[in-house]
Order: sequence, then structure tokens, then C-alpha cells
Amino acid sequence: MKVVFFGTPDFAVPHLQALVDAGHDVALVVSRPDKPSGRGKKMQSPAVVVRARELGLDVVQPRAIKRGPFPDQFAAVNADVAVVVAYGRILTSHYLDGPTYGCVNVHGSLLPRWRGAAPIQAAILAGDTESGVCSQRMTLGLDEGDVYLSASTPIAKDETAGSLYERLMNMGPQVLVDTLAGLPDLVPTPQDETAATFCGLIEKSHGSLDLSEDAASLDRRIRAMSPWPGGFITGETGALKVKAAQVTEGTGTPGTLLSTDPLVVACGTGALQLDTVQAPGRKAVSGKDFANGARLSVGDCLWA
Repeated sequence: MKVVFFGTPDFAVPHLQALVDAGHDVALVVSRPDKPSGRGKKMQSPAVVVRARELGLDVVQPRAIKRGPFPDQFAAVNADVAVVVAYGRILTSHYLDGPTYGCVNVHGSLLPRWRGAAPIQAAILAGDTESGVCSQRMTLGLDEGDVYLSASTPIAKDETAGSLYERLMNMGPQVLVDTLAGLPDLVPTPQDETAATFCGLIEKSHGSLDLSEDAASLDRRIRAMSPWPGGFITGETGALKVKAAQVTEGTGTPGTLLSTDPLVVACGTGALQLDTVQAPGRKAVSGKDFANGARLSVGDCLWA
């Protein structure tokens, strides 16, 4: 099949590679423009652009997709199908309906659960026991398209967004390749609108930990926000990052220490054992070492 591929971050790279390996004619790769990165603000290309160039594929990075030269560039390809994997822009009907078989999207959840921008984090934050990837026939509605194929995976009790991201990134390519292999005979299934849930973009503030909440919710937040923005407790001296934690037994005034070895802090309900923390300007250390360095004792406030 002749394919136009839309994608930007590393999540999309294995999907692009799978299309090439499966023998599809990837006639055009579309990605976001280069962005400044790092302390030096050096311009850096998206991961998909880097890989596409290594593969010798034609790449465009339009700043505008509703106007300018790109709409005509897209139409000139005369693609059999467009594929979208974490592109990061909303496509109009010009792109969704132009190719012979429309536009196939790979989404990191089991639709209709967690339509939107951050389904991986949302699943962990909500305490879901299962996640997965779906291929869908894209429509103008946000992740509302009929689902072609899906693959599921359990969410472990210690799962982080980072570990689930990696697993789904490697599950999606097979779902995508199988979907294209089944066209045009593969009939997608409409989503159950009554079961739909939604999630928005992750912001830094979502990593803030309120110790008056229950320990289980805080544990999920820490894992859902790992690796970015990470869980953190804000005090007058800055933010104490909580790199790793687990729910444990204990009761007390929220924010007070129940133990220093291991480091355990009371929450609104239950307690959290803080296995790895990082103070501002310091390296990440074990909870025990942090307590020793800060000369903390049982009954003290963890972070003020």
C-alpha cells in the first residue's frame, strides 16, 4: 500500500519501521517542526524525522496543515491510506477522507476508555488493571472512530507510565500492520459511547502530591507521572521529588514521619514508604539516607 505516515515522538518510530519492514510504500512522512532543546537550545528534530531520514524516506514538517503548500503535497501523493501515530495535531477531513481507505490511527488505550492526549497516565492514575492499543478509522471526533483491531496488556501494581509506554509502543506496530493487511475487508466495530472516558494533556502541576489524600491514590499519581513531571511535595524550600514509593501500613497526621528506616510518611488514609527521593539541587537518594542527612526523627514533618 502507498502510505502517508503522520507521527512525531519515539512512540511512533517502531510503527513507521514496521510499515517499511512489511513492504508498504511509505511515500511521505509528516512530522512536527524541529524544536530547540537542552541548555544550549539547539534545534532538534523529532524522533520520527530522524528515523525517516535514516530510512531514506521523504519527510515534510509543515508549520501549517490547513493552508500553505502542504494540503496539495498530501493530495499529490494519492495515498491508499494515511496512518497517524502520536502526531500531535488535529487533522481535517481533507486528510481523513482523502486516501482510498481513509486514515488509520493507533491509540494507546482500549477505546472507548481514555480518549484524549494522555491515556497511559490516565489508566494508571485511575487504577485500571488493563490497558492496550487500538487501531481505529479516524473521524473528526476525538478518538471516536470505529475500532479495527486491539491488543491488551495487564497493568502491574508497580507499573509506571514509562514502563507501560514502552510496552504499548512495542505492541502497536503489530496491530497496525495487521490492520493494513486486512483492508479493505476488515470491518471496524463502532465504539460504545456510553463507556467513553476522556483525558487531557499532562501538566507539571499534575505531579503535585497532597499528603492529606489516601496513600493508594498518591502511589498511583507518583507512578502515573513517572518519568514526567514526576511526583513532588512542595514546601517553602522547593519541591521534594518522590522517585519511588509504595503503600504501607500506618496512621498519623498527614505529612508526619512514622519511620525513618525505611522512610514512611502518614497520609490522609494509610501511609507511603518513600524509597527514593530527591531534594532540590541534590542527587536522588534512598529515603533512609535522606532522613539521615536531614536529621529527621519520627514525628517530624517530612517537608516544610
